[in-house]
Amino acid sequence: MKMWRNFYKIHVTQIRRYTAKAKRIALMQDKSKILTYTPKVSDPNKRRVYAWGFQETGALGLQSNVKKAKQRYTEMVHHPSRMQFSVNTDITDIAAGYGFSAFAVQRSDGQTLFGTGLNTDSQLGFQFKGGSGEPNNLDVLIYPTAINLRRLEHETNADLQVRCMSAGRAHLIVVTQNGTVFSMGNNSYGQCGRPIIENEDYHKSALIYRIPEKEICGADDEIVSVECGQDHTMFLTRMGRVYSCGWSADGQTGRGNYDSNCEIEPAKGDIAGERIVKLSCASDCVLALNDKGEIFGWGNSEYGQLDNSENAECQINKPRLLTLTKRIGKVIDIAAGGSFCMALNEEGLVYTWGYGILGFGPYVEQTSKPQHLQPLLFGRNAFSEKSRVISIGCGVFHMGAINSDGDLFMWGKNRFGHLGLGHKKDQFFPFKTAVNGQVIKVVFGVDHSLALCRPYM
Repeated sequence: MKMWRNFYKIHVTQIRRYTAKAKRIALMQDKSKILTYTPKVSDPNKRRVYAWGFQETGALGLQSNVKKAKQRYTEMVHHPSRMQFSVNTDITDIAAGYGFSAFAVQRSDGQTLFGTGLNTDSQLGFQFKGGSGEPNNLDVLIYPTAINLRRLEHETNADLQVRCMSAGRAHLIVVTQNGTVFSMGNNSYGQCGRPIIENEDYHKSALIYRIPEKEICGADDEIVSVECGQDHTMFLTRMGRVYSCGWSADGQTGRGNYDSNCEIEPAKGDIAGERIVKLSCASDCVLALNDKGEIFGWGNSEYGQLDNSENAECQINKPRLLTLTKRIGKVIDIAAGGSFCMALNEEGLVYTWGYGILGFGPYVEQTSKPQHLQPLLFGRNAFSEKSRVISIGCGVFHMGAINSDGDLFMWGKNRFGHLGLGHKKDQFFPFKTAVNGQVIKVVFGVDHSLALCRPYM
């Protein structure tokens, strides 16, 4: 019996050795068939666009097929969602209006501008819908579609690349590299910079108006930025001059009167002789920043956001230097909402004032003096001591800030989920929005938001 046990042990040992050797041979053979894996590295120059908020208008551009859109329909998108359009297209700039969005792109086919969302006033150009019967202009676009800018015979693709653009309530203004201003959409108050036509039907309009920039600012200057309020438009030039047109019932054109006008003329008041470097207006209250870090304001001031004195005016029709912001220090960025204002100083401190959800909690709805929000609210802590806010912006009812790490923080009204926080409850303190990328720029519609980002390295 003992002999058989020894024989069994020897046999089992030999089998195990043979099996192990066979496995080693098999593994050696498999290694030769394994392909080398090279991880994909994101192109640092490839920009992404994330969208969130109210989806019913089509402004988010997340659906590419009408049938699938009906099947997967949700009224709101509560989290930032990457647009498929930005995966296949090089997007250089973004703009958000009231229920519509616009995208400046670089493409080999010569198209330079796309839009999605509401098009009831042809604010996204004439989007032809073919078929039997009379052609119709599409009222809603659910995916970014080319906006055909009328090209002259000598103009190239490079000429019509977008230099800057902005969207209002129902109009869109685009400035191209060759110095042409294109305006489209509702022109009831002359906000498109063209003559007002009584009873004009904007719904089926194929009109995209062209204005050479030299007719606005002369041959020795050029437009570097455009800012649209609800129903007015402002142009900022390289030399720091401000020109405006459109609705001015609250004095928001800054030309010394309350008359609406389609003529694009210089703003007056305290900014005369100043070099303005930025304009901001989400509604009818306007802020301007000069190269010295001083703030000027005009337009609607019903909540004392432009003047907190005892005899404060509710409407200011000429730009004036804001004395209430003197204690802020040198300002590097500004933002003007519907009833509140924001400022960012060179130390990275964010100040808010006016009326609304200002970021100080649920019990602070109004303050006539600018007060700063704690840096801790924007990501500065023991692990990120150098983090600071570098950019601010706002819509009519909500605000946002980008820090030096490329993180986005938002707060304010959130009825349509446009804060991107996963719910539609109002947010009373700045809160980080989960955008999967380093945020470069954010634009704020009345019920949706867009973020232009670069991928994390």
